[in-house]
Amino acid sequence: MNISLKQAAERGLITPAMQAVAAAEALPPETIRAGLADGSIVIPGNNRRRLQNPRGIGRGLATKINVNLGASPHHTDLAEELQKLGVAVACGADAVMDLSLGPRLNEIRRAILDRSPLMVGTVPIYQTGFELARARRDITTLTAADFLKTVEQQAEEGVDFMTIHAGVTRATLTAMERQGRLLDIVSRGGSMLAAWLRQHPGCESPLYDAFEDLLDLLAAYDITLSLGDGLRPGATADATDRAQIGELLVLGELTERAWAKGVQVIIEGPGHVPLHMVADNMRMEKQLCHGAPFYVLGPLVTDVAAGHDHVAAAIGGAVAALHGADFLCYVTPAEHLRLPTVADVREGVIASRIAAHAADVAKGRPGALAREAAMARARKSLDWDAQIQLALDPEKARQSRAGSEIGGESVCTMCGEFCAIRRMNDSAALPAPLP
Repeated sequence: MNISLKQAAERGLITPAMQAVAAAEALPPETIRAGLADGSIVIPGNNRRRLQNPRGIGRGLATKINVNLGASPHHTDLAEELQKLGVAVACGADAVMDLSLGPRLNEIRRAILDRSPLMVGTVPIYQTGFELARARRDITTLTAADFLKTVEQQAEEGVDFMTIHAGVTRATLTAMERQGRLLDIVSRGGSMLAAWLRQHPGCESPLYDAFEDLLDLLAAYDITLSLGDGLRPGATADATDRAQIGELLVLGELTERAWAKGVQVIIEGPGHVPLHMVADNMRMEKQLCHGAPFYVLGPLVTDVAAGHDHVAAAIGGAVAALHGADFLCYVTPAEHLRLPTVADVREGVIASRIAAHAADVAKGRPGALAREAAMARARKSLDWDAQIQLALDPEKARQSRAGSEIGGESVCTMCGEFCAIRRMNDSAALPAPLP
């Protein structure tokens, strides 16, 4: 009988995936095994699609980055989505999620799974909702069987982790409605389940009711469960309200149920959170969800950065990762405005990687500190090639350097002959004055 990666860790076994992650993180394999056993680390990987380079997410590991891909009903271009995948891989992402809607969603997901060297995640209720609409059924007719059919299909295809909004329940929706919000629900999956609950006042959410059956499916394929934040705040004014916290409490309960069946768990989090609340939100998740890895969208620390939301998310992401977030979902400049272009994806990945690296430096991660020291040495020696290679975005750094007016000089156009570094180097090379 096959056992899951978490069950192997609980039995004291160290698998090749654990060894690969330990080598990548420069940590003992036992550290990875122990983290998998207690749930503080996950290594997503469907047992039908063995990843060549698995990535670990969680306590003590480098902060990881996810990139959302996917077409919309208004813009579907398979070649473009694959180009975005290529950019995500080239720019250093650790995972991608396909959030496609529209008539080609199955084709796009399968193509991404076929070509992605990174772990791939999905939100199965998107496909279920679209297929119901195509069959002229409203989302309020959703059954657990409809949803589980989608999960099984995507599991067979090789999806490594899935977002499931099982924390949107009768109680958590009621908490939101009683307290009131400026922006209600901004999660697609959350809004679908809220509509279902309002149409069926005497019933509980089908995802919550069918949770044990869902776990059996996920366990069979060793798929990591990403417990979705369907009631995440979409405005800073709604952050840390009763609905958000109520859902988080439910996710803590569901985490324990998943672990009991050998299913690895990630917790998804906000959303829009003002800067002064970010650290407390991270600590609260770790407390209420038993140390499970935390996956955050941003968080965006202001609502008014349209066109620059990748910057707002990078600010929040750096603070979040410093205080416990393990997995940052990138945000692009197109957030809230349109489907991102290939260029938007590139900007979003780099901004998120800067946030993750800044947090890893602050946490004293050896690899991050070594890269910082190497850059300092390259700048001291005015080694421009080394500086460009060490940059998180070498392509843009190279373009900026090549576009300067300095030619082959060892300085740049900011200071020219008055370069402080060259002056210090030159003065250090002078002979000592005679006594």
